[in-house]
Order: sequence, then C-alpha cells, then structure tokens
Amino acid sequence: MHDIADLESRGLPGVGVASSEFVQAAAAQAQSLGFDPAMVFVAHPIQDRSDDEMRALADAALPGIVARLVAAQATG
Repeated sequence: MHDIADLESRGLPGVGVASSEFVQAAAAQAQSLGFDPAMVFVAHPIQDRSDDEMRALADAALPGIVARLVAAQATG
C-alpha cells in the first residue's frame, strides 16, 4: 500500500494486487493512509501454488490491472 501511495504521489499510476484474504486489511490500511488505491484481488491462498498456477492467477488478474491503470491515466 505504501508503495502504491508513493507511486501515486510521483504521478505514476499503480495498482495493488493481493489475495482475497486481505480485502479488509487493504481497506483498513488505505483508510489509515487517507488513500484510495486501485486494487485487484486474486484467489487465496497463493503461497503454495505452483508456477503454472501463479501464471494462471496473473493472467486472470491482468485485464483488471490494465483497466485500472487505463482509468487512472484517464483521470490523472
């Protein structure tokens, strides 16, 4: 969250990616930072996934990441 806030403060759009387990934690941290980041959440857990499973998660998340970056560029 801090990294995305830093990027945004430099005029660079960022999108946070986390597993679905961290939806509430991300919202709480964003609120404490006074920041409303673009986020994409993937299926949890991720730590025990194979490389192929991680690639599949990344491939599935990519359209949402790109859409949020494009939206940030349009409003920024």
